Amino acid sequence: MTSLRRAAVALAAASASVVLLVSCTAEPTTTSVPAPESFVEGLDAPWSIAFHDDVALVSERDTARVLEVADGGETREIGVIDDVEPGGEGGLLGLAVHDGELYTYFTATDENRVERREIRGEAGDLSLGEPTVVIDGIPAAGNHNGGRIAFGPDGMLYVTTGDAGDRDSAQDLDAIAGKILRLTPEGEVPADNPFDGSPVYSYGHRNPQGIAWDADGAMYASEFGQDTWDELNVIEAGGNYGWPEVEGLAGDDDYIDPVQQWSPDAASPSGIAVTGSDVLVANLRGERLRSVPLDDLSESAEQFVGEYGRLRDVVVGPGGALWMLTNNTDGRGSPTDGDDRILILGRD
Repeated sequence: MTSLRRAAVALAAASASVVLLVSCTAEPTTTSVPAPESFVEGLDAPWSIAFHDDVALVSERDTARVLEVADGGETREIGVIDDVEPGGEGGLLGLAVHDGELYTYFTATDENRVERREIRGEAGDLSLGEPTVVIDGIPAAGNHNGGRIAFGPDGMLYVTTGDAGDRDSAQDLDAIAGKILRLTPEGEVPADNPFDGSPVYSYGHRNPQGIAWDADGAMYASEFGQDTWDELNVIEAGGNYGWPEVEGLAGDDDYIDPVQQWSPDAASPSGIAVTGSDVLVANLRGERLRSVPLDDLSESAEQFVGEYGRLRDVVVGPGGALWMLTNNTDGRGSPTDGDDRILILGRD
């Protein structure tokens, strides 16, 4: 059984009305589910969770620290990423693990950059080796930095980049801002990318911050809109998703419409995950976890509305449990005692 399928099983076992319930109408339902376990507390503006074997690694945006999480929820620093220049929405952002190396997306002085480092040692005593640049020169700004990185089922590295405040760059195929990029693990351009010699995989994005794949290899991405619509998109190689010409559903054959759109005050979507049956979306301003069923991408349900504040990331962890990362200490939230934290649902 895959980890994605185990996630669905664990959730279903927790409650008959768990994340898998959706409305038969276009309006989202709000479901009641068991409270997640507050597993890790006291994090400082965390941004991303990735797993090295069964060990969770967490990035902190402003401190530039990477932490490992012990079985009891204790954390220890395994490294501080050099050259990180936090400011606004920039800093140490996305993490990904591949073949024993940690990949980091971060904001430096004049750019966003992805590096990789060997993960050394055993659980409880991990450390990081020297950095190798995977890609640099990604435009950076106080906001719209993208920042999510993940390895797809094809073994390639996918990187989300924001428009960094330069709206028109999202439609410029010679620019790498406002895009989803596809690279080899070493940072080369794959020969089968949709644009010859270019790392660009899809374009017309404003600020995508979540990417994930289902068991059939379909790719999904969440995206911050401006004032009108946030989006969930199904990503196609070479696809144009419209920004800044359109925001949300446009019905224009020149652009690919999202499969769902939401008002930013109910969404502001960041990290996403896919279980065996749902796309799960962590929302910041909307302060909720949203689930979209794979068998009907027009439907949705909502959980934990307003209960834990801003949610930055959601991932499927060991054994199929869901790990959710709050983001209340980043200057935009209202932290409570224990924030920021990792919440776990469905852990044995």
